[in-house]
Amino acid sequence: MVSYFTGFERIKAFLKTLSSSGIRDNCLIVNLPGSVKGSVECFSTISQTLRHAVQLLRGRNDHGSSLTSKSKVSTSNVADRPRESEWPMIPVAESQDIVMRNILVSTKEEVPISLNLFGRVVASDVSSVDPLPPFRASIKDGYAVLSSDGKGSRKVLKSLTAGMSAGGDLVLSNGECVRVNTGGPLPTNADAVVQVEDTKLLKSSSDGEEIEIEITTAPKPGQDIRPVGNDIGLNEIVLNKGDPITPIELGLLATIGITNVPVFRLPKVSVLSTGNEVVEPGVELRPGSIRDSNRITLLSLLRGHHFPTYDLGIAKDEPDDLLSHLIKGLESSDIILTTGGVSMGERDYLKAVITEDLRATIHFARVNMKPGKPTTFATCCWNGKMKMLFCLPGNPASATVSFHLYVLPALRAIAGFQEPFPKTITVRLGFDIKKLDVRPEYRRVILDWNQSDGIPLAKTTGDQISSRLMSWREANCLLILPSNTEVKSEIKKDELLKGLIVGPI
Repeated sequence: MVSYFTGFERIKAFLKTLSSSGIRDNCLIVNLPGSVKGSVECFSTISQTLRHAVQLLRGRNDHGSSLTSKSKVSTSNVADRPRESEWPMIPVAESQDIVMRNILVSTKEEVPISLNLFGRVVASDVSSVDPLPPFRASIKDGYAVLSSDGKGSRKVLKSLTAGMSAGGDLVLSNGECVRVNTGGPLPTNADAVVQVEDTKLLKSSSDGEEIEIEITTAPKPGQDIRPVGNDIGLNEIVLNKGDPITPIELGLLATIGITNVPVFRLPKVSVLSTGNEVVEPGVELRPGSIRDSNRITLLSLLRGHHFPTYDLGIAKDEPDDLLSHLIKGLESSDIILTTGGVSMGERDYLKAVITEDLRATIHFARVNMKPGKPTTFATCCWNGKMKMLFCLPGNPASATVSFHLYVLPALRAIAGFQEPFPKTITVRLGFDIKKLDVRPEYRRVILDWNQSDGIPLAKTTGDQISSRLMSWREANCLLILPSNTEVKSEIKKDELLKGLIVGPI
């Protein structure tokens, strides 16, 4: 006989299978036996059900979706849907400012030094714990000498090579020298290094050891010696708060022996595609369906900028399905990024779901830009934590433009970057624009830097229709075009415009 339970009844049934366990403040407590053998056997027995028990505590069903993911949004009376958007259309600059005023609070964490630090931002000043070099070191392969001896013959005492202990109590007398290698330590009183090229061999032993050499050029005090702390001083600030970590910074951290690095935490982003017509790339197309390109494009953009991601898959244009997917995203990430379902279509329920079911605050839902007018930004509190939701248009070119204008700057700001927005440069138009749009436009172009005046030439990527992802092929710049006015309705080739760098140059 199989019994079915719900909620805490199911958790209690689960706990009866354990020798000693309980629940306190939604925390599952399991007490295993003291012996290693007993602990391993008991844990092996319960391991397959622990995940299910935790899901029950978090209010989920067997499929991982919320037990309360029944949407309040009505799908009836399509004829009564609004014919005009209730949201005012605001300028891009204003909408970007709204996003930046509502970003999540940046938090810090310590991360062990590794390649995983690449692309992160330092959260507090990092200082050296040792000077570099920690001893007086030779700059050249040659001989440590007393400069006061000038030119002439020297007796070779021994060799101090890199990696050996410092010269210690070794002291040179007049007429003596020590063979040294680059980076090697020096005798206590040596005040110069003479490179091999400025010496001659006078005498050697039968086994090939140098006994006596001639210094052909008079050395100067301090010649070819790196003093203690010459590169990095003791307690010197090596990295400042806000510095991005590149390969050079990683090398510096390794140099000064820092094993744990304070960095800003990276926000985790869930990506969701929506639409009844949207199918996975490997699915054979049926009439009226399209393959999902947005999700993999946005996931790869996020990972290319080192942000952790969670793939929410595809949600149908049904309030219950949308809500279920959104709840998964809220539970697993800090920010949700969706595409589709934000325009004026009869099945565009996304904004209603996030306001009515998630009680989110929509800060804007229309922007005066092309492409990307329906771009929507909202925030909500979930399990006591603030979350951000970027609901982008479904057309691929639009979604990617909005990503660079809103999503990526917000993520970079949270991650500690002091300049989160794309860099703006001056470019020369490489083609005629015969008619400007009524909205400011962001055209995808390719920059050609092989120009005599140093100003890059903007080359078109072809048709700029918002559905055409090919307009992003090889594009590394968004050309900012003004709106059509009575004063200016077209732009001629060779005019200077502003552009945003959004790809490798």
